[in-house]
Amino acid sequence: MKKVLSIGVVAALGIACIVAITGCQPSRMTPERALAAREVELKLDQTEREQMREEQNAASTAPLERAPLPEGYNGGKSPKDATLTAPDTFKVQFVCSNGNFVVECHRDWAPLGVDRFYNLVVQGFFNEARFFRVLPGFVVQFGINGDPALMNQWREATIQDEQVKQGNRKGTLTFAKSSMPNSRSTQLFINLNDNSAGLDPQGFSAFGEVIDGMNVVESISAKYGEKPNQMMIQEQGNAYLQPNFPEMDYIKEAYIAK
Repeated sequence: MKKVLSIGVVAALGIACIVAITGCQPSRMTPERALAAREVELKLDQTEREQMREEQNAASTAPLERAPLPEGYNGGKSPKDATLTAPDTFKVQFVCSNGNFVVECHRDWAPLGVDRFYNLVVQGFFNEARFFRVLPGFVVQFGINGDPALMNQWREATIQDEQVKQGNRKGTLTFAKSSMPNSRSTQLFINLNDNSAGLDPQGFSAFGEVIDGMNVVESISAKYGEKPNQMMIQEQGNAYLQPNFPEMDYIKEAYIAK
């Protein structure tokens, strides 16, 4: 594969030699040509990545049909409007920049967490939210709204801790929290591995699980790892993330599905 790529690069530069057969004289590969060769290779790599992303999007399942807004929802987007009680089970469709996935939630796993998540989804809180922390083999984290004014209303709107009834196995959805008690608010993570041994004893209560599109979750870009500053996200929202982390994957829309 490398030999074929080298041949393509050499041909693009107009160098009259075939690397895989005869090689080039060192004097012919000037620093300028070496730089040009690297630029061509990077362009090829970028094209391959774009093709892979298109294939992943095409392979994603078609989004589920949207459920009607629940009775009792007043159209508000603040914590005081988050008064709905979630159904015993329900599905949430995530339509993302890299594909689609579906989460199924179970109220008996963690009632307070499920009610909070249900209200956030109904309000459209996660729309345009970025996956700002992606650690392969561990978690992918999201849940800071791109609008700082709206996010400011939710920062202190915490809910009580709950007993861990379901382990943080691969594919489960869990609220993030600090070391302080009762600190769950809007941030969540999806487990990319079985993290039960490390997270269950710390009180992280899983309340849902990915039932379709786990391959999409695992393909969420990890390019930036933990580089984004969470305080800056809180204060500036997507105005901070978009120019500084342009290839960060994000949620186009999340809604309650039929």
